[in-house]
Amino acid sequence: MKYVFKLITLLTISNTIKTSNELTCDNISLLEKFIKYDTCHLHLKVHANFADWNLAKNQLLQQSFPIEKETRNYVRRVSDCVFSAVKPIPLKSNVQLAAVSNYVLSNILDLDPTVALTGEFVAFAGGEKLLTTSLSHRYGGHQFGYWSGQLGDGRAVMIGEYVNQRGERYELQLKGSGLTPYSRRGDGRAVIRSSVREFLCSEAMFYLGIPTSRAASLLVSDDPVERDMFYDGHRRTERGAIVLRLAESWFRIGSLEILTDSKEYELLKNLTDFVISHYFRTINVSSGDRYLEFFSTVVEETANMIVLWQSVGFTHGVCNTDNFSLLSITIDYGPFGFLEEYNPDFVPNTSDDEGRYRYEKQPDVGYFNLNKLRAALEPLLTQQQRKQAGQILNGYIDIYKTKFLKSFLKKLGLTFDIKNIEEDEQLIAILLKMMSETKSDFTMTFRQLGELPINKLNDYGITKFYWALKKLSKHKWYTEWISMYKERSFKERKSEDERQEIMLNTNPRYILRNWIAQSVIEKVEKNEFTYLNQVLKILERPFEYQDEAEALGLASPPPEWSKQLKVSCSS
Repeated sequence: MKYVFKLITLLTISNTIKTSNELTCDNISLLEKFIKYDTCHLHLKVHANFADWNLAKNQLLQQSFPIEKETRNYVRRVSDCVFSAVKPIPLKSNVQLAAVSNYVLSNILDLDPTVALTGEFVAFAGGEKLLTTSLSHRYGGHQFGYWSGQLGDGRAVMIGEYVNQRGERYELQLKGSGLTPYSRRGDGRAVIRSSVREFLCSEAMFYLGIPTSRAASLLVSDDPVERDMFYDGHRRTERGAIVLRLAESWFRIGSLEILTDSKEYELLKNLTDFVISHYFRTINVSSGDRYLEFFSTVVEETANMIVLWQSVGFTHGVCNTDNFSLLSITIDYGPFGFLEEYNPDFVPNTSDDEGRYRYEKQPDVGYFNLNKLRAALEPLLTQQQRKQAGQILNGYIDIYKTKFLKSFLKKLGLTFDIKNIEEDEQLIAILLKMMSETKSDFTMTFRQLGELPINKLNDYGITKFYWALKKLSKHKWYTEWISMYKERSFKERKSEDERQEIMLNTNPRYILRNWIAQSVIEKVEKNEFTYLNQVLKILERPFEYQDEAEALGLASPPPEWSKQLKVSCSS
């Protein structure tokens, strides 16, 4: 599969909250302007008092799977179970609520967001107040291409399942809540810098239209946490934080891999059947082909997820099988990054020495991970079904290519037509080649192609305001490419208003660039939360021109210092 997607990805042309007390007046005044009731006009009933709110009566995961009998919390090898019972270890020193997602609280958890300003909510979001048995999940995974054996929730504890008034079930986790049996050599904590990034990116991806886990709240503290950020022997003390995050399911490819590797086939069958019956409801759980149908669906949805990543320049950074959701949602935000200048070899993670998970390789890694899922399912398949599973996997290539082409055509305001495939591949490939050679900004180039009328895209009509397009227009092929683009666009007989509307609703103006995240982190580390909440609100409307965002320079050329930023797996 090496470089099987190169044509399509283009390298060739063709302030203080104590966990047991109420908030102080200073904290309320700081946060209340950002916290508001928001149900997106769905007229949902929300709880204004946290004491009236509770988790689902039926905790399905507890009822459906064996929980490890050992209840002491120490690192160990675990077998014959899916979960271990683990109590989170709350943060202790100067615990502060830095931000919440109004949408998640009101539309998913049925809570009036002002509830977040109470000590009861902070105690819940910090792991001090438990409403049911809390669990950590046992799973394995292939990390950087090699089987790593048992991994599991090393610093995440699931504090329960919630069913909202629309009947949607979510699993709530605390990330950074201390030691679990799966912490290996770690301490189970998370630091401010990684927690800010996960909180913001979870929400940013949702508003970009990409399947993702969500983040409800971010707590920070003065608890000391030692980290060697770049694994170079320079340890330093940072501050601990906890993200309350949620997803319909946290099961991942590694959830099945560990059971197959351990030959726990009955548990493998039970878990796979559970996943199918609860999350893949169009599949008949009694069908003899249900595992093939499940695999086929995951193949297609994973291709779709990665195409969406590519379309906004998102690079996950650690695409191990333990970080790939069975529901094909983006999970486990670590050393991710969004493309700035278009560079197919972009690697956001300094720990990825070989560039295994660079931007252009993500589609290939998707194939690799799906192949590991196929192997994990083999004990449930007949010999004939195993052959069919291989055929389904090979279909991933064409599924991805078609979805990619449709996605990037939409970024240009165009519609997929099977009769134009060769012409359209050429159109996209040449554009990406020009962007690569001129180091044009990925996000703003597509955005500005839509902001200008098509008859003003000639290089002499581009002002300095359109800085990314100005850079692209210096390429020797630019004029010829614009002619190709105009000709292709005119074929569709769309009005100019239609073309621009499609592009402005497809290409964001604001993304979570690394320099923006770093600027937020530096302020949060000083207990300054205003900028964090400003950025969150801006990222909730990534396709709309916003005066506040422009004043903050969030759509301007990245500052020079941003080129020196590095992120790693240390978090």
